[in-house]
Amino acid sequence: MATIEEPTPAHVVSPPPMTEKGQAVRTLVEADYLDDRYETTKRGLKNRHVQLIALGGSIGTGLFVGSGQSLAIGGPASLLLGYMFISSLVYSIVTAIAEVGAYLPVHGGTMSYHGFRYVSRSLGFAMGYLYWYSLGILVPYEITAAGLVIGYWDPNNATVPIAVWITIMMVVCIGLNLLPVSIYGESEFWFSGIKIITLVGLLILSFILFWGGGPDRVLLGFHYWKHPGSFNEYLVTGGTGRFVGLLKCTVSSAIAFIFAPELIIISAGEMKSPRRNVPRAARSYIYRLIFFYIFAVLAIGVICPSNNSRLTQGGDTAKSSPFVVGIQNAGIPVLDSIVNAAVLTSAWSAGNSFLYMSSRSLYSLAMSGNAPSIFKTCNRWGVPYYAVGASACFSALAYLSVGNSSSIVFNWFINFTNTSGFISWICCCIVYFRFRKAARAQGIEQPYHSAIQPYGAYWGMALASLMLLINGFTVFFPSQWSVSNFFTAYIGIPAFLILYFGHRLLYWRDPWAWRPEEVDMQTGIAEIIAAEEPAPPRRKWWKLW
Repeated sequence: MATIEEPTPAHVVSPPPMTEKGQAVRTLVEADYLDDRYETTKRGLKNRHVQLIALGGSIGTGLFVGSGQSLAIGGPASLLLGYMFISSLVYSIVTAIAEVGAYLPVHGGTMSYHGFRYVSRSLGFAMGYLYWYSLGILVPYEITAAGLVIGYWDPNNATVPIAVWITIMMVVCIGLNLLPVSIYGESEFWFSGIKIITLVGLLILSFILFWGGGPDRVLLGFHYWKHPGSFNEYLVTGGTGRFVGLLKCTVSSAIAFIFAPELIIISAGEMKSPRRNVPRAARSYIYRLIFFYIFAVLAIGVICPSNNSRLTQGGDTAKSSPFVVGIQNAGIPVLDSIVNAAVLTSAWSAGNSFLYMSSRSLYSLAMSGNAPSIFKTCNRWGVPYYAVGASACFSALAYLSVGNSSSIVFNWFINFTNTSGFISWICCCIVYFRFRKAARAQGIEQPYHSAIQPYGAYWGMALASLMLLINGFTVFFPSQWSVSNFFTAYIGIPAFLILYFGHRLLYWRDPWAWRPEEVDMQTGIAEIIAAEEPAPPRRKWWKLW
């Protein structure tokens, strides 16, 4: 009697026979990933956590506060074009890395770990430490921005010193990251909900003010696009000045998006049913970019004039938020304080997310053998507490704002993290290309494939390279030259190259990239398939939607 063969699990095709070098690569991967001496992280993030984190997890002060500075530099048209430009770049990156993360969402599966698996140990090493210190630095960036917000109610910190607020926010962020990931997911669910509700409310308010529905009954329309103008001159006059303003506005706008795509991949190692939820988060990303970024900056250009002195001369207060300026100009009482409270929670939330990402990046480095094994240590809740503690040390940089103007420190962090973010996106595209080549060579069926790939990855890589080169271009104008600005704008490039080539010197016998046939596409796949839960039945209203 003929026997019936068991079907191959979905999305897993038997790989070709393993070569001797391929077996060596697999052994290298298994040596750290399958180390059963340590507890691993837990899959405690539910689908609703993932969807809200994907929608609003990294929306922080870059949009609510940093957009004011960009508006003052380039004007409303430059701000809109800059956000559209960066949004196309981000969507190209998101859809590419979602293909990578959906196939193998292992514990500690950051993009640096995927760089180790699909490209080389050296790239994984360099990407991992880039993520660790860059994401760690973004935590004090958000805390500093929160200090700007608090200054709205306490100008010049006359009542409570800024150091007290910094300490309180640090303790809360670190405390949330030391709790089980399900609690982190629940806190981010509500934080993200507040941000989304705030943005929706501000969009509705802007629409009302556009048609003259404010207390002063002034029909705004696109008045501020005409007076003071849609494009501002910057550093030089004429058409060249407006072009320089557009470039600077685009570069400054990038901080609102930095490391946002990677958040989905980092959380994939701790979410339930990652093979189903990662693609869902990636597909919905386009709505977030259009609704929460493009519409938001369009609303900013409607309600706030780009020549308002409070955008750039707010000092260490939150008056630099264009939404607050627009509300005050409209003469609406109380609402400005409510919006600032929401902005404060967004800064807190983003700082919380960046500390989570930084700690998981260090945990991922340990999982790939590129950091001391102690950082693989997890408690019974699945929290890598040593990695959290080491990453939390970066938070102390927020105290720089005590001795310097908060706005100066704010700009330091913007320049430094922009460079790291652009390098990360270039590397993400490289990882995607190598993953795609390995999947084809081994006959692997991917659980998710984006319609715009691989062309989107080529577009994203080209744009990210361009943005990396022009990130600090204004420092070359004689009036703008500053050693500190040049250092923060470009130090990320040599830092990354030192990490990469330094590792290459130590492991010079390694190939520049694993051969597609030798890439380990199987280690950890059994646990991932076991973690998949049956898709819940969809309600009739959902099918209709």
